[in-house]
Amino acid sequence: MKKQKPKLVLQMNMKYMIHVRYTLLLMIVVCVKVQSGNAQQVRSASSRQVIPFNSDWQFKKAAYKTNIALATADWQTVSVPHTWNNKDIQKGKGFYMGDAFYKKNLRASDSWKGKRIFIRFEGVGTVADVYVNNKLIGEHKGAYAAFCLDISNSLRYDTVNTILVKVNNEERPDVIPINNKLFGVYGGIYRPVSLIVTSKINISTTDYASSGIYIKQDVSAKKANISVTAKVENKETQIQEITVKTIIRDRAGKIVKEAQQLEKVRPQGINIIAQQLSLVNPHLLNGRKDPYLYSLTTSIIKQGKTIDEVTQPLGLRYFSIVPGKGFYLNGQPYRLYGVCRHQEWQDYGSALSNEQHRSDLDMIYEIGATSIRFAHYQQADYIYAKCDSMGFVIWAEIPFVNAVSTQEGDNAKQQLAELIRQNYNHPSIYNWGLHNEVYSSSADGFVPVLTRELNDIAKTEDSGRSTASVSGYGEIDRPSNLAADIQGINRYYGWYEGKISDLKDWVTGLEKNYPDYKVVLSEYGTEANINQQQENVGETGDPGAQFWPETYQTKFHEIQWGIIEKHPYLVASYVWNMFDFSVPSANGGGVPARNMKGLVTYDRKVKKDAFYWYKANWSQDPVLHISGRRDSVRVEAITVVKVFSNLQNVTLYLNNNKLGQPETGTTSHDFVFKNVHLQQGTNELRAEGNRDGKIITDRITWYLKN
Repeated sequence: MKKQKPKLVLQMNMKYMIHVRYTLLLMIVVCVKVQSGNAQQVRSASSRQVIPFNSDWQFKKAAYKTNIALATADWQTVSVPHTWNNKDIQKGKGFYMGDAFYKKNLRASDSWKGKRIFIRFEGVGTVADVYVNNKLIGEHKGAYAAFCLDISNSLRYDTVNTILVKVNNEERPDVIPINNKLFGVYGGIYRPVSLIVTSKINISTTDYASSGIYIKQDVSAKKANISVTAKVENKETQIQEITVKTIIRDRAGKIVKEAQQLEKVRPQGINIIAQQLSLVNPHLLNGRKDPYLYSLTTSIIKQGKTIDEVTQPLGLRYFSIVPGKGFYLNGQPYRLYGVCRHQEWQDYGSALSNEQHRSDLDMIYEIGATSIRFAHYQQADYIYAKCDSMGFVIWAEIPFVNAVSTQEGDNAKQQLAELIRQNYNHPSIYNWGLHNEVYSSSADGFVPVLTRELNDIAKTEDSGRSTASVSGYGEIDRPSNLAADIQGINRYYGWYEGKISDLKDWVTGLEKNYPDYKVVLSEYGTEANINQQQENVGETGDPGAQFWPETYQTKFHEIQWGIIEKHPYLVASYVWNMFDFSVPSANGGGVPARNMKGLVTYDRKVKKDAFYWYKANWSQDPVLHISGRRDSVRVEAITVVKVFSNLQNVTLYLNNNKLGQPETGTTSHDFVFKNVHLQQGTNELRAEGNRDGKIITDRITWYLKN
């Protein structure tokens, strides 16, 4: 017999009681509908309410055995997003992993009687048990996906309700990731929480916390055929007749297409309702060049009232991958190059605001990236929505990463289903990632078998997108490879093996031996501490050292992007990483618990020279950047100066004296000035270039030691 979880005795704390005022939160939907041949007036009606539930939580770290729910002292008031690891993970090993509790009071509005009430958590790390009034409502395993629970039957209207969440972020062999050696798994309710109030007939909220709406598209430049599937629940006691209406609006909000139909929905199970719409000469979403979005709203109407509705993004586009030639968007070549991104900031951990998420995306946009690999887990709802509107093409994946226990299969399948259903309608996503750097010694081992099963789930859930698995080895033909559409390979030549320029032989070998394969360079990069500089560096680094000069990272990326640019065979390439991040077990480069492969520092305050290297090569905005500005104390009087730029007529001045013509470096955006003679003491370097007749300038100062 399955062992039951013990009940928690809840202590009511009236000081923190919240009375949700229905009159202030009511969402009014007013519309008038005229059907051809059958005029029908749709009356004003309250539709779905989504109510933020983030303030005035009570929080306490404690072991479960202490019967924490009875304790009345030492609780602290926090707001969600919240993590208890925002400081300690960033210091290294020994951070707190274990139980913690969050509780919050809720007074149910009388206006909710006869409705359905749900609580949706966007992310809780790692395992959450949710109680309402001492009753276990549900458990969720996994730190990165949303989950939604029906609390309608457990709420009381004659007293204050207590919501209590027991959270645990200990490593578990049955929950991916099974350890925190590649990145820290932060504990807490670190993404927003909301209450959702619907009528008894509603579009499903508990289908893996998805929107309940699934949009498929068959698109060309001339026509878009759009299939919409709605999952509708009926909690009335009888079969009900409803109208299901779907409207497509353009960017300006103008209705461009609609469809509606009468349906009889049963009170048993889920009612699957399909609708077909089409647009002639659709406005296609064309990446960063034109990130055009329609919107699609599906409504449930009963007796002339709109009783529920859900709006989703609609970006009309079509992807393809041509082996040997790369990625195509809307039938045209579209080069995918970009960065990987972890969801954490110094001193904040993973508990980020939308403004912080937006700041990260703005910097990725600034650098000129066309694509992002979100590593190694599902990220915030806001992230995917902003990527849609900014025109990124993105890779989303689950945290089946780094190590294998053989007990995580069910959880990996659950997290993949959550990832796909929750993000199904985001047009920016081109690829579902199934695993990263997990291995078996034979083709029938745990990882290959599970990956084949994951691939089947992904293709069953969403046949319109690619899948990928990722290896940390350079060979294509390995037991854990080739179970997905795309083979991702992480390569760190010049850091963990070989020399920086060895990347060239690797990619040319793949082109020769595997011309019909779809291959992505899913990670490449090297560490850089901006407080460490070295005037001359070679082509090999030392990951075990305490000295990781920024100048080595700059040289690394100059050489490797110079190679990648010439090989469109690679479907995509991703710098590891856009931002420095914490690794509790790390100890190198003079900073404990830090991965410094980022192009931007952990606190987001400094963009490293390599950032501007990529910006000069990728961005359409004017770029002029003299490399080596932090390598300012020089020892060699005759030196080389590099300027990264996408401008015309790039010139360099030393102490107001114009230098000779530059040579071209590894790309056309690499201006190399050789045999620059520095004077003793202070040297002023000024670069100039022009764009459309406008002069742009960059200045730095070097000091030559005696």
